[in-house]
Formats: sequence, C-alpha cells, structure tokens
Amino acid sequence: MLVLLPPSEGKAPSGRGAPLKPESLSLPGLAEARAAVLDELVELCAADEDKAREVLGLSEGLRGEVAKNAGLRTAGARPAGEIYTGVLYDALDLASLDAAARRRAARSLLVFSGLWGAVGVADRIPSYRCSMGVKLPGLGALGAYWRGPMASVLPAAAGDGLVLDLRSSAYAAAWRPKGEVAERTATVRVLHAQVVDGVERRSVVSHFNKATKGRIVRSLLTSGAVPSGPAELVSALRDLGYVVEAEEPSRAGRGWALDVVVREIH
Repeated sequence: MLVLLPPSEGKAPSGRGAPLKPESLSLPGLAEARAAVLDELVELCAADEDKAREVLGLSEGLRGEVAKNAGLRTAGARPAGEIYTGVLYDALDLASLDAAARRRAARSLLVFSGLWGAVGVADRIPSYRCSMGVKLPGLGALGAYWRGPMASVLPAAAGDGLVLDLRSSAYAAAWRPKGEVAERTATVRVLHAQVVDGVERRSVVSHFNKATKGRIVRSLLTSGAVPSGPAELVSALRDLGYVVEAEEPSRAGRGWALDVVVREIH
C-alpha cells in the first residue's frame, strides 16, 4: 500500500543535528530534479528577499521564511514526519504510534512537496517554505515541473498494490496515476452529514476533512490492515468503523472515488 499525502503549509523548526543529505532521501530517481529546485530556491532567497517573498507568496509577517530557505543546505534535518505539522498530521500523530505501526508508516507514506517532489516520513529534511503552487523564475510552475520526474519514478514506487491518494488538488497535479496504476488507486473525500429540517445535507469542511484523513491513515497503520486494492480498502475502512460510499471506475484506466461520511465534527 502506498499512501500519498499533502504537506502542511506551516512546519516545525529544523533540527539541530546533521544537515540535509540529499542522497539519503527516498525515491532517488528524483535526485536531479530536487537538486535543481533546491539550487534555485536557495539562490533566490539568498539574493533578493523582497523578490523571494513575492515569488513564494509570503506576507511581511513571514519574511523570516526567506532566510530559512536561504540556509537550507546547512540547517539541521529532522524526519519529515516531524517537520510537517497541522491538522492532518496532528490527527495522524506519528510520534505516538507503536514500533510496528511506525515501520508501516515509513514504508507506505509519501508526502508530496514543492521542493522535494515527494519524501518518506522517515526521510530527514530541514524546515522550508515552498508550496507546489510556486512559480520559480527559472524552473517555472512547480506543479508542472514535477510531472515528468514523478511520472518516471512513482509507478515503480506504487508497486502492484493499493494507492491511497489523500492529496489536495495542487499536489495531485504533480502526478496523476495512469493505466493499471490508476485502476488500483482510491481517492477519498470526507463529507459532513447533517440533518436540516428533516433532510440530510452533506458538505465538505476543510479542517474536518484533513483531520478525518489523518485518522483514516492512523487507523490503517495501527490495525495492520494492508488492503490489496480499492475494494479491499472499502471493506477494511468499514471494519474499522467508517461509513464509506464507493464509486467504482466507469471504464478502464480510471480510479475509485470514496466518500467517507461523518456526522460528528471533531
């Protein structure tokens, strides 16, 4: 099982240990593309703070993020699962998993990134600021930039098992599974169901959506469930207590769409 996650906009501070070792990151086939983004981002942020803020879409209050990016090569690195914070990662709570679940997380979770392309949660990286929506002066829009490298690396990383895609649209644009990989890919939408005047109404709530996705991943990791495909995922999630409505693909080469329906927001 391969689980595709979005990053968090905010991130924990870099560690005090050894700096980034690019060769140690998962998906070594992305090394050349990563080096190009890292080189341009560091150069941009070291040379012109105001231009860097404009390119990165940072407010005056986030000016410090530019200096952080300028120092990426020497900043201490921490496991990506500690760097990424926010609603989804709070609900996932990797730090509290037992040893077996942490091993499963290290094998199966990939976090997409404007800077790194994608990294495993055990990969050691520094804190940074560079979303997939950024358009660097030299490389262009990162969402488009990463499509080629991702297309050459991700199908092999997906192996022959389930791909559970929990990414937001900006990060999903960097790699869209195709062919038989798409057929064993499941995307998840979280819907909040409320009864209003005797009629059930459903809506997507961003914060709630992220938290529920984090809990779904945690449930799979702690249960030890390893569904082999989308149909088995639906069964596993229902066994774990989730209300799941599944839409099977209408034709070959398409993925499954799952709605997880929740009636209590927390």
